[in-house]
Amino acid sequence: MRETILVLDFGSQYTQLIARRIRELGVYSEIRPFNTSLENILKASPKAIILSGGPASVWDEDAPSINPEILFIGIPVLGICYGMQLIAHILGGEVEHSSRREFGPAELEVKDNSDIFSGIPLKIKVWMSHGDRVLRLPQGFVSIACSENSPVAAMRDERHLIFGTQFHPEVIHTEFGKEILSNFVFKVAGCRGGWTARSFVEGVIRDIRERVGKSSKVICALSGGVDSAVTALIVQRAIPDRLYCIFVDTGLLRLNEAKQVVETFRNLDLNLIHVDAGSRFLRRLQGVEDPELKRKIIGEEFIRVFEEEASRIEGVEFLAQGTLYPDVIESVSVKGPSAKIKTHHNVGGLPERMNLKLIEPLRELFKDEVREVGRELGLPSEILERHPFPGPGLAIRIIGEVTKEKLDTLRLADFIFIEEIKKAGIYNEIWQAFCVLLPVKTVGVMGDERTYENVIALRAVTSVDGMTASWSRIPYEVLERVSVRIINEVKGVNRVVYDISTKPPSTIEWE
Repeated sequence: MRETILVLDFGSQYTQLIARRIRELGVYSEIRPFNTSLENILKASPKAIILSGGPASVWDEDAPSINPEILFIGIPVLGICYGMQLIAHILGGEVEHSSRREFGPAELEVKDNSDIFSGIPLKIKVWMSHGDRVLRLPQGFVSIACSENSPVAAMRDERHLIFGTQFHPEVIHTEFGKEILSNFVFKVAGCRGGWTARSFVEGVIRDIRERVGKSSKVICALSGGVDSAVTALIVQRAIPDRLYCIFVDTGLLRLNEAKQVVETFRNLDLNLIHVDAGSRFLRRLQGVEDPELKRKIIGEEFIRVFEEEASRIEGVEFLAQGTLYPDVIESVSVKGPSAKIKTHHNVGGLPERMNLKLIEPLRELFKDEVREVGRELGLPSEILERHPFPGPGLAIRIIGEVTKEKLDTLRLADFIFIEEIKKAGIYNEIWQAFCVLLPVKTVGVMGDERTYENVIALRAVTSVDGMTASWSRIPYEVLERVSVRIINEVKGVNRVVYDISTKPPSTIEWE
């Protein structure tokens, strides 16, 4: 049986990071909302529970809490920041609003280097982020670490194996944070590890075979991106002759991308149906400038094309799609679902309309884990390492109406940009890089003649998960080469600018 550590989410910006750190240790971790029932926790048979931090105070009127019985079901519990304060509060300790809040680095003095601090130096730098602190410990607890502002910076109930840290061991700013979590996972919870990309693949293939049976067929919308590609390869391993991959070329892809996708996946022996629908999408987009309307039109047309192709295949009962774990978490998060979900997703709306059962083999994985699984399956690096690409494609990188001429201009400029950052050896350091064609013309001079032509904006960002992003510090000489080449080689462009906006407040894409 797979070892699992449950992370109960109280709204911390670091909750996903806790789960990722545990998985990096080779143990499967799963995030659940803080109000998960005792019954459902017991059903999961976890080896341990971690209570995340969060923005609330235990003194807030609607402060999130847990059933106290969860702390005494016979498995170790670790509370981090708010999680520690909550444990102290509900077990009879005293939590106070500190007159001096701690945000950022602090020096931790370890008073007992057994258990979670085994092998840890007696003084380390840690990352704090709290306004409240534990003033008096509950019965049965002792303080095992302190800081200048927190007499109880870590605590332990040895009898019940309940621990708390006021600091965040999951962030890279905490020295020996990985070792502290490792001590909790292996020394305290007794996990053995062994959850790897290979073990995941073997398990999910068995599950798909069992669910699909011996005769049912599966269809998969293949975009050429990492998620759909890994999904297709996993399902192919499970049922080699009964998977049908439908690749809809919307005409909104990057230069030579459709050809590359077709060649790559046919070389991987996928049963690929290639639909060239570019002219069809272009007709629907004629005269449309509003970005949300573009997304809606592209999404609806994609569904129509996909349905038409799928209807030609007899015996299809399942639809495979590349839903990832962050998508699953968002739907049950303590913060609730996001305020606005993107209008268009490659297969959004298909299960309801087509009455198919869903197969989502990646729904337990983060993006970096998907890439690791892809490597295990032999997916080529040109697909694995490709930057994210939006479902509506270049349509939302052309500000204003989409035309064939604008697409051709943007494709070539984008190709030059990507080619130059690859030559410079910085492509894999960048989360996402692309060009945007602006609805602006500017005066320029080429030779001895005045020009009045288009502007291309370059966008390149660094990020971990795309939720926040910083503009990439591309060397000036690389930017210069990109600019010179685009202006010289792309007809109709006489100016190149570089976007240095962060997310937030800006988004990564312009539309």
